[in-house]
Amino acid sequence: MTEHLSYEVAQRLGPSGFYLGLRIRFAFPALEANHLPRSWVELYSREKFFFADPSLKWSYEHTGAIRLHELGEDDPLRIIAQAREHGLRHGAVASYNEDGGLRSYGLFYRDDREYDDAELALLADYVMDLHRKLAPPQTLTRAELDVLRRIKDGGKLKQIASEFGVSEGAIKQRLKNARLKLNASNGTQAASLAATFGLI
Repeated sequence: MTEHLSYEVAQRLGPSGFYLGLRIRFAFPALEANHLPRSWVELYSREKFFFADPSLKWSYEHTGAIRLHELGEDDPLRIIAQAREHGLRHGAVASYNEDGGLRSYGLFYRDDREYDDAELALLADYVMDLHRKLAPPQTLTRAELDVLRRIKDGGKLKQIASEFGVSEGAIKQRLKNARLKLNASNGTQAASLAATFGLI
């Protein structure tokens, strides 16, 4: 899935590091990109900061972006201050919450200065755009999904055609249609994307 996304904006606006959690259902993102310092990731995991992180709390309740220093009063474990010790001096969180509970968020860091308002707007738009790009297509047919399901399970085209009682050409056409709708380069990738989206 990551080959469909460009992280240039995140790398440019998060030169000290960034994290993206995209299309999160409950606590599980369909896609993650973690480009934070290893020392910080290890401390964050070891201390279980996830449950007290003020940036994550903010992301659950808001759409938009905010500078992390503005969340300092709701940070009893001093997570934001501790991040600075790992080169994450100036940070921002951007979040997009969709009706129905699906959400995406990103953490972005730089070491030279705070983010300005225009950059916050760009980060918010970027996260919203990534969230929408990863939306599953609504036009896949049942027959196309059935083929993708069998491909995911390791089925070969000839075998699938025999199971469905159709020609191998018909299976190839269904797979091609699904691949195009999912913007996938091959059948295996299409099946993987469909599974990630929860379609199969």
